[in-house]
Amino acid sequence: MKDFAGKTAFVTGGASGIGLSMARAFGAAGMNVMLADINEEDLAVAVADLNERQVKAAGVRCDVTERASVERAAQETVDTFGKVHLVCNNAGVGAGGPIDAVKPGDWDWTIAVNLMGVVYGMEAFLPHIRAHGEGGHYVNTASMAGMISIPGMEPYTASKYAVVGMSEGWAGQLAPENIGVSVLCPGFVKTRIFESSRARQEKYGPAADERDPDRADAAKQLVLGGIDPDRVGARVLEAVEAGELYIFTHPDMAPLFADRARKIEEAFARAAESPALRGLEYRTPDAINVFD
Repeated sequence: MKDFAGKTAFVTGGASGIGLSMARAFGAAGMNVMLADINEEDLAVAVADLNERQVKAAGVRCDVTERASVERAAQETVDTFGKVHLVCNNAGVGAGGPIDAVKPGDWDWTIAVNLMGVVYGMEAFLPHIRAHGEGGHYVNTASMAGMISIPGMEPYTASKYAVVGMSEGWAGQLAPENIGVSVLCPGFVKTRIFESSRARQEKYGPAADERDPDRADAAKQLVLGGIDPDRVGARVLEAVEAGELYIFTHPDMAPLFADRARKIEEAFARAAESPALRGLEYRTPDAINVFD
């Protein structure tokens, strides 16, 4: 997407943190902005912040764990601004812990928000983007936890690995329609994700940080020591303009991914020398496309 002026962006988790910072960046570039969040009080404050910055913005309450809620938010965005061009599936929560301490509700909550919230956002807005035929772009927020695995963060990591993989696939599917897809993989950013349980629905049970205050405080300090979210918003804007698939904000973390890649390459090399596979004549097709 090269031209932002007069177009519309939709951002989930938009009332604070990375979501609000992306909204500020897109608004400064001349876009209309629809903020979506489950917390209506924070949402009102965020919309006022954008309006004070001379950004044409509105807000809609949205629970990304509910498909119908996301669909309603999509329709309200179109009703308010006429069209939507940029969709940021950004709402996210954090949960984890020792393998024998993570509760079913932690898994259900994390997957519902971080994974299915992205799926619902992709699906709900696609007909609206296709309808105007002007192309568009999605930004799906994953994490560096979608590139490297951190012990003790398995629910979060599983959801973020999924967002990376889905985004890679959708990028290939939608490119012929002039609809781009980017996946945002930040490291530590000064947000309120350590307080994400404030919006946790009762059906998912008590949050992990309510069971282990010491662990919660350690996670909080890591987050508060991160980079300013407005840096992330600015980085996302330039990456969308450049049509980048992967959006990284912490280049100093590259060696961590390189170490993982090295281990994977070594595993392939061991497979190539494996007596169990010796003489195997099967060859994987050079191109794999399930739609052909």
